[in-house]
Amino acid sequence: MSAPEGRADVSLSGVMDEDRKAVRTAGSLLPPRMPALLVALTAVTGVIEAVSLLALGPAFTAMQTGNVLFLAFGAAQAGDLPTLPAGISLAAFVLGVVCGSHVEAVLEARGRRWFVLGLVLEAGLILAAAALAWGLAPQYGSPTPRHLAVTAVLALAMGLRNTTIMRANVPGVPTTLVTRSMTAFLGGSAMGRDAVYGYGSAGWKLRGLSIVAMFAGGFVGALLIRAGWTVGWLLVPAAATVLVVGLAYRGQPPLHTGPAGGRERSQ
Repeated sequence: MSAPEGRADVSLSGVMDEDRKAVRTAGSLLPPRMPALLVALTAVTGVIEAVSLLALGPAFTAMQTGNVLFLAFGAAQAGDLPTLPAGISLAAFVLGVVCGSHVEAVLEARGRRWFVLGLVLEAGLILAAAALAWGLAPQYGSPTPRHLAVTAVLALAMGLRNTTIMRANVPGVPTTLVTRSMTAFLGGSAMGRDAVYGYGSAGWKLRGLSIVAMFAGGFVGALLIRAGWTVGWLLVPAAATVLVVGLAYRGQPPLHTGPAGGRERSQ
């Protein structure tokens, strides 16, 4: 079949070559502070997921694959897992993605720094969740309406985060999960020996750091829960970190939405 008039043919191999090049160079072409900021955001996700799963749930707020499976298991009446927390989290996440997409598109159209403002909005939502959860004791299983409300606000924030990071489009470092980062890291390691992933490159190292950051965030969050921290206190440092990350990017080159990332069309 011929290509429509006025459109160039695009081969699948060509698209894959572009994707592979992006994976190899991820981290090397980023603004100077961006790698460290992405690692910090990944660590925050680990803390947030520790809180949402161990203190509010069981439900995830950033990694919605888990909630989809919780709902699937519940529909099959297997595993005796509560589906209400997962359903609320998924619905709030969808709302966060939709609202975040509209807000950031409008900000970019007006020449505003949507990456910075997206993170500031996320920090505000996490802080709102902390206020809602103030004095709330961690509780795994049979969450109260207040626990569910905090879960919803956190999922809203994580939906916004996913929109922000996908618009920034840093290959292999989505900050809210590490499956693809781990695949690229291991595939490009001395064990995988796949040159596509740029063994030893800045992007390869960044993906390794993101895996460590997710583990560290989850580990710290779980330790603090075991130490008796209330949900509100657990979320305040997370909100502060996201706010600092957003404000720290203000002096960096502005981003724009596009297949390869880069600078905004205007400021």
